[in-house]
Amino acid sequence: MVKKNPNTPYIRIKANLTLRAMNRRILACIGKKLMKCFGLLFALSKHLCLAKKQALHARRSEHSNTLYLALILASTIPPHLQGDSPMQAAALAVDITPSYQPIRTAGYMHPRQVHDIHDPLQARILVLDHAGITLVIGTIDNCVIPRVILDTIKTQASASTGIPSSHMLLSATHTHSAPPLTGLFLNDAENDYIPELITKVANGIAKAFQRMEPARVGWASVTNKRHVFNRRWILRKGVSYENPLDSNTDTVRMNPGYGNPDASQPAGPVDPEILVMAFSRLDGSLICVHANYSLHYVGGVQGLSADYFGAFASALTKRIMQKQAGKPFLAMLSNGASGDINNLDYSLPKAPPKKAPYEQIRYVAEDVATSVHQALMGVIWKDSVIMNIQQREILIGVRKADEEEMERCRKHLKVAQQKDLSQWTRTEIYARESVLLDAFPDRVAMLLQAVRIGQIGIYALPVETFAEIGIQLKNESPLEHQMIMELANGYNGYLPTPAQHAMGGYETWRARSSYLEPHASETIVGHLQDMLPH
Repeated sequence: MVKKNPNTPYIRIKANLTLRAMNRRILACIGKKLMKCFGLLFALSKHLCLAKKQALHARRSEHSNTLYLALILASTIPPHLQGDSPMQAAALAVDITPSYQPIRTAGYMHPRQVHDIHDPLQARILVLDHAGITLVIGTIDNCVIPRVILDTIKTQASASTGIPSSHMLLSATHTHSAPPLTGLFLNDAENDYIPELITKVANGIAKAFQRMEPARVGWASVTNKRHVFNRRWILRKGVSYENPLDSNTDTVRMNPGYGNPDASQPAGPVDPEILVMAFSRLDGSLICVHANYSLHYVGGVQGLSADYFGAFASALTKRIMQKQAGKPFLAMLSNGASGDINNLDYSLPKAPPKKAPYEQIRYVAEDVATSVHQALMGVIWKDSVIMNIQQREILIGVRKADEEEMERCRKHLKVAQQKDLSQWTRTEIYARESVLLDAFPDRVAMLLQAVRIGQIGIYALPVETFAEIGIQLKNESPLEHQMIMELANGYNGYLPTPAQHAMGGYETWRARSSYLEPHASETIVGHLQDMLPH
């Protein structure tokens, strides 16, 4: 048996085979190849790929010559033949609800403490393996997650699984009802929760990796226009709107309210597509369904909550488990390009009737789950697909106040510091943000990823992406379907287009939530389009 080194992460070899048993299996496969030649090359590659993984994760010893030989043989199989081997998949949900309350929640300018858990927060993890490539795709119920936290999770998970950190894609769902993990406005990070979160997610990735089984993949697309509305509205000519940066040049206002005579029309489009990626066992039962929808969040709940992302997972799981009781299943929903999208239709002349807390979340989640469930009926399953990932780190310029603006900000901040935090004005909060941004480097690093799984491409970017940017990336994709996963692998604030920057509005106001240079979107789009594996 392979001995554990207590100082080194150890991965149990699948099925706990002894080396002698493994030798017999490999020799049996070679015998089959000699007897049936090309007709059973599929079976050979499957066993040799398994042996290759075991050799990589096991400590070599004087008794491991046969394993090493299997590794060499596996490496000689042409890549296009390796691609014919079946993929493997595993999925699970990890409870990441804080172990203590009361606790603050993110998504607000002032600190806001809650005492209750409305529904659990989760990390939903999907692990895929195919043709020598292993991928991790995960969603984490939080508002925004800084790169340092996600990098730490990946490093720990990589140490225990051998999966490269560059092959892990982790994104925040953007629920506003989870603890803050980074400082934004007056709401600083909930530091006591961070180690707990890191350990739970990293361990979850390791557990999922140990549960992989043969799988098939399929995909589908469906449209649901009922819940996506652009929240930025163009103001009528002659209307002025003062922003907290001592300027009245904005021509756009976020969430202008129902029946506002000063608001003329939405400032941008919406993306109503729900892109669905599904993984099933060979017997047809579902392992995981990963859906992607461009809706910021819903809100309207007191206490900790996964928002409609968690409610969707519960609703779809209920539908699926009615047909496959006893077979584990995971539903996950990632956030698409939704930086300027919410579920409030401000074209209505007056506000709709007020709903009870969580009622709107449940309504949106159930409807989106119904759309996804219907789309699954049209999935065409594939046993083998092209799978790849590319990662690139780029530098993007930071917007900072000029000296005249900084002088005004320092004056506002001096007044504010004499007050209780609850009494700070919006202008004083943004003055503090400008002072904090002044300490940022002139350019910041940003991590981008491009994933291909069959005819689905995934662009992962660490920003709150405007819908029109996501639509552009989809329209210009070389693949049949393109998924946008925002708030992935870090957090670098909002990403408007240059034209939207010129219009102003909340999403452009200089702060740690919006600090990238005006043309950042053009740079990012160019890199992503260059990265997508063909």
